Amino acid sequence: MNHFSNEEIADQLKLISKLMDLHDENSFKSKTFSNASFQIDKWKIPLIEMKDSEILKIISVGTSVLAVIKELIDTGSIKILEELLEKTPIGLMEMMKIKGIGPKKLRTIWMELEIEDVGELLYACNENRLVELKGFGEKTQNEIIKQIQFINQNKHKFFYAEGLIVAETLLQILHQNFDEQFELTGNIRRKNTVLECIELISTQQNEMELIECLETISEISNVNFDDENLIVTCNYMVRFPIKITLSEPQYFIFNWFNTTASSAHLQLIENIEFAEYENEAEIYESINLPYIEPELREGTIEIDLAIENNLPILIEERDIKGVVHCHSKYSDGKNTIKELAETCIAKGFEYLCLSDHSQSATYADGLKADKIIEQHKEIDALNSTYQNFKIFKGIESDILYNGDLDYPEDVLKTFDFVIASVHSTLKMNEETAMRRLIKAIENPYTTILGHPTGRLLLSREGYPINHKKIIDACAANNVIIELNASPYRLDMDWQWIPYAIEKNVMISINPDAHDLSGIDDIKYGIAAARKGFLYSVKCFNSKGLREIENYFQKNKK
Repeated sequence: MNHFSNEEIADQLKLISKLMDLHDENSFKSKTFSNASFQIDKWKIPLIEMKDSEILKIISVGTSVLAVIKELIDTGSIKILEELLEKTPIGLMEMMKIKGIGPKKLRTIWMELEIEDVGELLYACNENRLVELKGFGEKTQNEIIKQIQFINQNKHKFFYAEGLIVAETLLQILHQNFDEQFELTGNIRRKNTVLECIELISTQQNEMELIECLETISEISNVNFDDENLIVTCNYMVRFPIKITLSEPQYFIFNWFNTTASSAHLQLIENIEFAEYENEAEIYESINLPYIEPELREGTIEIDLAIENNLPILIEERDIKGVVHCHSKYSDGKNTIKELAETCIAKGFEYLCLSDHSQSATYADGLKADKIIEQHKEIDALNSTYQNFKIFKGIESDILYNGDLDYPEDVLKTFDFVIASVHSTLKMNEETAMRRLIKAIENPYTTILGHPTGRLLLSREGYPINHKKIIDACAANNVIIELNASPYRLDMDWQWIPYAIEKNVMISINPDAHDLSGIDDIKYGIAAARKGFLYSVKCFNSKGLREIENYFQKNKK
């Protein structure tokens, strides 16, 4: 006999009920298990001490529930529960922990959006996908985001974008309280897409004053010493470990350099003298190298390029002339086309390349033919009111499972450009993924390959592809590759940008914005692009309005 408490038995019955609802099984049986769970959870006498006839007297406990309870007590498991668990993706079990999502709502998310884990759900919320689902709304969506952030508190890794918000806030506080230097260093200074901690370096030598200042910050819960470093725990939506290195002022530049670079970068450099330096450029000069930007110090090809004096002038935010890949209210965006355009104009951009979802993306209210006609008329009307700014007619076309784009030719030819992306049936082996992507790349209407691997950082690895063959195919078919600037994607991965540059394939840094604030995600794409040695000439949307207009016209011919 297994000694289960009433609470443990109730939990098992409740889980059976939830999984039955999730898999749309007999609702009467599901309700029976749910009601029995409620009654048993508050029953004071342990069931393992009761006779079967006594257990049957508990409200909602019939012979079928009793049989399950007996099975659990006698064997330690329940066959029906094991069967339900076997056909339930592990990620859905995590999603069940989110308050506000019952099993029926979870089934809707699973079936209609094909979402199977918490990370994918957070991304969908940020893309405004849940508000259109039956039984959902903006309030529910916002609450789900809050709940996911709470669940993620104990994660050991976090997004660069999240860390940057915390780091910049902390730096502002420290600069207000101290005259000494405080600078970002380590992974966050190199702008790595995923971080394990936030690293700072400071010339502040009074440890107690620093600790006292940190302890006044409400989000900071703990401050400890580790050798010569301060280890700080900061709770700001998620838990961020913060490491602060204390440096003697005369050796600050050397220590800043030393803590910034990856170990692989440092291993490639020899004979750097521990000494006083005015700036980091002096350090590189001391070993006869040009200055290497922090983002590049990963130990890949940066030293070879530096020796050959071939380091590029890296792309900057100011190089971006237009916004490519935005969603409006026509599909799953929060804003009108006019609102998006006026925001782009206010930010100094020259054009907006609008790309709502295509018809197969039913979860995102993808555009049917009649909506495309309506949208194009609205774009024409808006363009007639603008000078030195233009909205281009585009679509983010789903790449169907067979590799086709989502519309027939007579519809595709009405767009100025097409972003081809995979959004469904993501569980593919490399052979299937490559066949699907290559066919889409070879389609003459494909202008840009969207988020090539479909990955979601810290959530979904993405389907396997041969990156070199994909880049080669894009080179052969004059297809641009998207660097999706959403901090949850940053796909393509920056490590493949040098090969794309070698093959003369342009990269487009696209925010994939679903609201006005999403346009600002371009800065995260810039950070990733700089790590990949991207320079403005090789960036598609660093082209001005007339260049882009000519490119699209020539491409359509």
